[in-house]
Amino acid sequence: MMTEEIKIFSPATVANVACGFDVLGFCLDTIGDEMVIRKTEEKGIKITKIEGYDLPFEAEKNVAGVSALAMYDALQPDCGFEIEIYKKIKPGSGIGSSSASAAGSVFGMNELLGRPLDKTKLTYYAMKGEVLASQCEHADNLAPAIFGGFTLVKSASPLQILELPTPSDLFATLIHPQIEIKTSESRAILPKEIPLSNAITQWANVGSLVHALHTSDYDLIKDALHDVVIEPYRKQLIPHFDAVKTAALEAGALGCAISGSGPSIFMLSKSEATAKEVEKTIRNVYSTTDILFETYVSKINTEGIRVI
Repeated sequence: MMTEEIKIFSPATVANVACGFDVLGFCLDTIGDEMVIRKTEEKGIKITKIEGYDLPFEAEKNVAGVSALAMYDALQPDCGFEIEIYKKIKPGSGIGSSSASAAGSVFGMNELLGRPLDKTKLTYYAMKGEVLASQCEHADNLAPAIFGGFTLVKSASPLQILELPTPSDLFATLIHPQIEIKTSESRAILPKEIPLSNAITQWANVGSLVHALHTSDYDLIKDALHDVVIEPYRKQLIPHFDAVKTAALEAGALGCAISGSGPSIFMLSKSEATAKEVEKTIRNVYSTTDILFETYVSKINTEGIRVI
């Protein structure tokens, strides 16, 4: 039997998008992992190569392996799979490192099997891997990686994903301070209950942001990108967050908030030129500190995971 294999680009993602904790996300274009998925005669799931970061090779201890096993056990295909992971997204960076792995393996297997599963089903199996990383099933990073663009998780059980439109001139700037914040830890500091007034503000912002994306209303995007529920707690884990946010908004960003559980911070801007100006400004803020950091400018990736 001839070995069939494909190479894929599994993109980084931004979850929460300020006001949409655990439900909103969008897909990035310039940052992502590469993976090779290969059909084998020997049954089962094997991770044969990992480059970039020190991650476990045992399938049941690796998020890519866990999601692959969940899908494999359900479909019972007449073959096995080998997975190679070329990890470019630093684990614990807040831009969907674990979700890129979890989504990439199931996407690649699905392609090699002739696409028996739709994108929602792929997201469902990828969530099984995400549990390993964050101790809970959530799809706010996985959905944009698999569907592309902006997505809203309407419901986790049963899983329902809504695809939202992306205004054509929207660009993201990111800064990734080289410190690690584990998703499980940053969830632990969140309050179990919030004041009703904050909840009302937050769901008004979510509704406004969804409407703004549909109408390409950049002013309304700016008005909606505020998080009164999560950010006040999580920002204390991120050095110089307030300084970055102030500088980004002064440089013309529509909004600035924590990416996922941090430490990465994202800004959305109208136009690539503004996004690059914002990048320059936040680099100035961080270069006065002793923390190593990286910055990126990316258009919104409306395609999601792709074969390369």
